[in-house]
Amino acid sequence: MPRFFCPQPLAIGQLVALPEAVAHHIQVLRLAPGDLITLFNGDGGEYAAALTDIARRSANAEIKAHTPREAELPFAVTLAQALPEGSKMEWIIEKAIELGVSSFQPLAAQRCVVRLSAERAEKKLDHWRGIIVSASEQSGRNRLAQLAPPQDYKQWITQQDLHRRIILTPRAEQSLADWARHQPPQAVTLVVGPEGGLSDQEEALAIRHGALPLAMGPRILRTETAALAAVAILSAAWGGL
Repeated sequence: MPRFFCPQPLAIGQLVALPEAVAHHIQVLRLAPGDLITLFNGDGGEYAAALTDIARRSANAEIKAHTPREAELPFAVTLAQALPEGSKMEWIIEKAIELGVSSFQPLAAQRCVVRLSAERAEKKLDHWRGIIVSASEQSGRNRLAQLAPPQDYKQWITQQDLHRRIILTPRAEQSLADWARHQPPQAVTLVVGPEGGLSDQEEALAIRHGALPLAMGPRILRTETAALAAVAILSAAWGGL
């Protein structure tokens, strides 16, 4: 069944007016009254619903059943990603949602080419939230990942974090895969640099504040590849794939 995010309280037997964007998608899919769809509101589980009526810019559905299904990783992953060029961030967010990342922290690092003003940052956040919703609909996740506003790398890395921070760097002596094999599943924050990587000073600052430097293997990965490969490595070691 087609899946849609519906950000409102949902309950069995309820007749709900679907968001305009969902109604438009239903039109595009050429769905008709009586067709079944799946709704989720981010609070957990999903709801089977039947379309009751469809207009040009609106649609209603009656909720028939609730299923407490989840598709989250058995451990929380925060991706602290230095802002890459062009549309790479959109691609990273989309694929990271598919792999199970639970929160995102965009960072402005020394070698970042992209610099966001407050106005541009807010527009980007709105756009990225839309990508999180659509990727969650597609991948079967019933909870939306959190998205924090962009922060300056040096300010963020000096803040305390309850999760273990892992800085991905080719200069590390131990690999992420080797480390994960000897650790229990746990919440982690993966710190990924921009094109050109984090500077020596940025890496040293992270390590001074407790970050664990780990490598991704003998090959140098692009910024849009590193985080996704790291999540896949952790999922293979700790479960979730």
